[in-house]
Amino acid sequence: MATGNELVEIAVDDQHIAGTLIAPARAGPGVLFAHGWGGSQQQYLALAREVAGLGCVCMTFDLRGHARTDGQRDTVSRDKNLSDLLAAHDFLARQSGVDASAIGVVGISYGAYLAAIMTSLRSVRWLAMRAPALYKDAGWELPKRRLHEDPDLPGYRRRLVRSENNRALHACAGFRGDVLIVESEHDDVVPHAVVANYVAACAQARSVTARLIEGADHALSKKRWERAYTSFLVNWLVEMGIAATNGRDS
Repeated sequence: MATGNELVEIAVDDQHIAGTLIAPARAGPGVLFAHGWGGSQQQYLALAREVAGLGCVCMTFDLRGHARTDGQRDTVSRDKNLSDLLAAHDFLARQSGVDASAIGVVGISYGAYLAAIMTSLRSVRWLAMRAPALYKDAGWELPKRRLHEDPDLPGYRRRLVRSENNRALHACAGFRGDVLIVESEHDDVVPHAVVANYVAACAQARSVTARLIEGADHALSKKRWERAYTSFLVNWLVEMGIAATNGRDS
């Protein structure tokens, strides 16, 4: 299916962040991509084009503190980045032909953490998280980079954390859509315990699909791991009805 790209500017607070709309010839469900800390939308354009091939209107964007706003890296907070994600969601929901009640969010690491929280603030039908990060709720408005100064953070990510004690997990506990969680087997940033906490929190979701990329590290530094993730995501979206929504089964 042919797709087209459009560079867009998304207003948030008193500035703008850069985004890219990737739309098929015919509008369909919206899918928003949220990159991880230290990343950018450029890393996920190819993946977004793959998903757009299903007939989805896809959008990537740059969180503040990244790409052209890299100068804010030391000061941007989770609160600000969550506002970025909400603004991007609302921008996508306003696009012609996009069903605001049929939006999926694909998040990676820090982006997945923010996406989980967003499900409690916006209408989301599909939530796909790869290596979702987890942070303590304390220090919500501190610069995000300072969170890693906490010597207990690695230990926190290896403990059982109940949904009532963490904002992202609590949001997942209230989510009623479909969930995909993809784990890297040898992830030294997001250990298995974090993934297990997310899976447990999603107990009330309509469906939960967990996948493991064997041998993979956090960054998916080998092409075969990237291909495995793309395959997991695309196949899951088809199974969840994206293709059917767009008439591919007719």
